[in-house]
Amino acid sequence: MNEDSSKSLAVRLREADAEELSELLRRHLKELEVPEVRQALRNPFLTQQAVELLLEERRLLVSSEIKRGLVCHPRTPEVRARRLVPTLFWRDLLQISSDGRVPPKVRRSADLQLRDRLPGLSVGERMSIARRASPTLIQQLRMDHDPRVIEVLLENPRLTEGSLMPLLGSDRARPEILAQVARHRRWGIRYTVRSALCRNARTPPEIVLGLLAMLKKSDLRAIARDRRLSVAVRRRAGTLLGHKPS
Repeated sequence: MNEDSSKSLAVRLREADAEELSELLRRHLKELEVPEVRQALRNPFLTQQAVELLLEERRLLVSSEIKRGLVCHPRTPEVRARRLVPTLFWRDLLQISSDGRVPPKVRRSADLQLRDRLPGLSVGERMSIARRASPTLIQQLRMDHDPRVIEVLLENPRLTEGSLMPLLGSDRARPEILAQVARHRRWGIRYTVRSALCRNARTPPEIVLGLLAMLKKSDLRAIARDRRLSVAVRRRAGTLLGHKPS
């Protein structure tokens, strides 16, 4: 197919009504390339039957763009869309995961597929995902051991205090990451976050000592009695409660 005819067919596929679009797809199915399929998928008159015609042309499913377009299309049968999800690249999965127009079950499949791939991705790739991660992905990313990933995750608008708490209470959390949360302009000022950081023996003592004066007496009493915490932290909590040094 030369460039001029390709352009002409792409325009026709984009502007056709439902009947003409289906006829064009049937007639030219074996010669379609990515630009033509892209325009067909943008046509509001594309029917489920036409989508299924594209799905049956296995040659087209070599293209990640076409596969992503079919998974995202509202007229792609949900079962067929979910079957394509495992064949997509992580960037495509992330796009589908955050696209509210995609059916919930398909987004969920993309989430789970991406979650399972996270351990094998590079730091830079995990950072890109953390920036736009859904609540499902946040549950795994919050325990990432690289501070650079957590730094990006803390800026994610989908991150909630509740989803952050398991990190703050974990005995596997890296001290530098807990300190990172304590210094964060959004999360470090929250009382519940400060209290959780002070109760975690992994939080650097110098961070805790700077936060104790901001806690309620009930929390200070719990900290003063908690033998998992450093002596310096327990003594400081006791001093703030008015206890005499022993």
